[in-house]
Amino acid sequence: MTSSRSLTARELTLGYDARTVVDGLDLDIPPGRITVIVGANACGKSTLLRGLARLLVPSGGTVLLDGRDIHRMPTVQVARVLGLLPQSPIAPDSITVADLVARGRYPHQGWLHRRSGDSDAIVDGAMASAGVLDLAERSMDELSGGQRQRVWIAMALAQQTDLLLLDEPTTYLDISHQIEVLDLLVDLNAERGTTVVMVLHELSLACRYAEHLVAMREGRVVAAGSPSDIVDAELVRRVFGVDSLVVPDPVSRSPMVVPFSRHHRPGEPAR
Repeated sequence: MTSSRSLTARELTLGYDARTVVDGLDLDIPPGRITVIVGANACGKSTLLRGLARLLVPSGGTVLLDGRDIHRMPTVQVARVLGLLPQSPIAPDSITVADLVARGRYPHQGWLHRRSGDSDAIVDGAMASAGVLDLAERSMDELSGGQRQRVWIAMALAQQTDLLLLDEPTTYLDISHQIEVLDLLVDLNAERGTTVVMVLHELSLACRYAEHLVAMREGRVVAAGSPSDIVDAELVRRVFGVDSLVVPDPVSRSPMVVPFSRHHRPGEPAR
């Protein structure tokens, strides 16, 4: 069943101290679809995600969850609907994989914080989906960067929210695990109707996996829509400042971006 939860930003302004990073931004997240946010470093992608997740208080404008100001909603109510995997999460010292993933169930537990058999099954299922069930009793301190990232993804899955926000979920992962994680998010969207919003750096992968692509530059949305409708060489130049060739991905037929460099341009021999 597709999620009907709505998440929108209206004239949203976010920043740190006196520095504005996101400036008067309007954004509608399509319910039940996969949205990917792209843009150059320091364009405001992660700041926007933090604002959507209620981790940053806007200096202007508002974020609306189901039409309500997200900052006026109880924390537990928001946590039951919206989950966030930040860019560099920090695990408590010596916590095991199973215990960390189980923390994703906290918003769904009663005031005594008792775990149920259903919660245990959900935690095990989340670890299995993320490929870390065999690491359940290991300490997070013992794991590689890629293993830790998959554990954090398992915790986000265990939360079972209708909206899931992920900031660079493929960080530290090799290409095979990147594809596994992105395929997992597609499965989650297809099977549970979860609305997925994620920040990705790899533009061609973003085009392959996004149903709705949001391109940002200097704290504002430059273009939003289907990758096939909005991604061309001009957009890549405007957003990333590089010349490129945009061709159909031979696998997915989505736009594939081939950037030029000073040493590699069309018609010139490779060095």
